[in-house]
Amino acid sequence: MASASFKRLVRFIPKSNASSILIGQPSDPDVDVGIALRAGREVAVDVFSGASVLSPGVATGTTETIDRILSPLAQHEVGTIRCIGLNYKQHAAEVKMDIPSIPTVFMKPNTSLGNPWPSPTILPKLTQTTDCGDYEAELAVVIGKAAKNVSEADAMGYVLGYSACNDVSSRDAQFAQSQWCFSKGFDGACPIGPTLVSTSLISNPATLKIRGLKNGNVLQDCGIDDLIFGVPKLVSFLSQGTTLPAGTIIITGTPAGVGVGRSPKETLKHGDEFAVEILPHIGTLVNIFEDEA
Repeated sequence: MASASFKRLVRFIPKSNASSILIGQPSDPDVDVGIALRAGREVAVDVFSGASVLSPGVATGTTETIDRILSPLAQHEVGTIRCIGLNYKQHAAEVKMDIPSIPTVFMKPNTSLGNPWPSPTILPKLTQTTDCGDYEAELAVVIGKAAKNVSEADAMGYVLGYSACNDVSSRDAQFAQSQWCFSKGFDGACPIGPTLVSTSLISNPATLKIRGLKNGNVLQDCGIDDLIFGVPKLVSFLSQGTTLPAGTIIITGTPAGVGVGRSPKETLKHGDEFAVEILPHIGTLVNIFEDEA
């Protein structure tokens, strides 16, 4: 949205007050928030007056240090998360499927929204049983104002900003059914962060690069320009006959390199670290997986 009052926002718990949740902009405009925090470095934030990235207010002139980074949006703000399957040309080729003629849509409940590390990302017992946990590095789009029946030409005017996402999946459950909401909708299976970057910094998301790294090894590496359906098409398509309220998250699909498409297969296990890096500006979403007890 052209009126965005920020460039990069974070939602976080400050070191000064463990019971407070603040919104603000990293003081260093170039810091990769996720990488810095994982390395144990302090990240200073210029605090904004608002309580939500949907209405961040203005800079207050105060600075705080991040203790825990949170998803840019809280669960109660996002409604139902819209998800796009099979939306990279390279990914369609690796799973030997035809290029779709319209977007493939599934949904995740708001309870699947998760935080970056140090909050754990949980592998459900169902996933552990057959060792079928998988990662999907994705670009997330956040809607800034209610959208319904919008055209592709107008769609970008409804976008508040962009973040990184991991569409954590349970493959055996996914392939046992014709729809994917159950297998991708477990609690915390949609971690997002660490920043929300405004359209004033990212005017064309197709210029971004995305990588997925498991325990430091690059498994996914692609340009967002490989999307089959770009952001304007997705916003327009999803808004037909349907209101997308402010705070709606759209995750746009994953590039080639997912675990199930590899030989031998890659799966997510207890203790694994997965990073979704989107550059420039967004930075790195880091998650460490733990088995559900």
